[in-house]
Amino acid sequence: MKRLTAELLTECAAQVRLLILDVDGVMTDGRLYFDDAGTESKAFHVRDGYGIKLLQAQGVELAIITARFSPAVAHRARDLGIKHLFQGCKDKHLAYSELKLALHIEDSMVAYMGDDLIDLPILLRVGLATAPADAHPELIQQVHWQSRYQGGRGAVRELCDLILQAKGCWPEVLAQASQKGHC
Repeated sequence: MKRLTAELLTECAAQVRLLILDVDGVMTDGRLYFDDAGTESKAFHVRDGYGIKLLQAQGVELAIITARFSPAVAHRARDLGIKHLFQGCKDKHLAYSELKLALHIEDSMVAYMGDDLIDLPILLRVGLATAPADAHPELIQQVHWQSRYQGGRGAVRELCDLILQAKGCWPEVLAQASQKGHC
């Protein structure tokens, strides 16, 4: 797969009706935190969450497909209003196929952000394959676009902004933000 020119990138991003995200290394920095009792916790970037909300407000569906299972991820998905959550997926491709079928969408209408080799089967199919700055080197060679930001540090937000701009929604997003910014 080759990197897209700016024109093709905009064209592909404009078609996105579904954004699918991996969690560890994409929505988080990839580190796993366990307390003495073995309870796992994760840190999510607030700007990534705001970008997700902005996309949803423009009618883009969001989904999470992750190989691990974590109550923290379920809580974050609920908090963000993400209805499509697939956890514990060792075969992410199967979850992807189910999701596409349920939403009646084509590969060209899907953007996916992943950070490691387990994400390749989906990245090789979607219309817009993306990765954070610190993704695995082999995966980086297979994506259309790579964020300037690391996973859990704004990569998702940069992708959300890219999609919103490509869809021509950016002026509306800025206008609404400036109106709602008053206390």
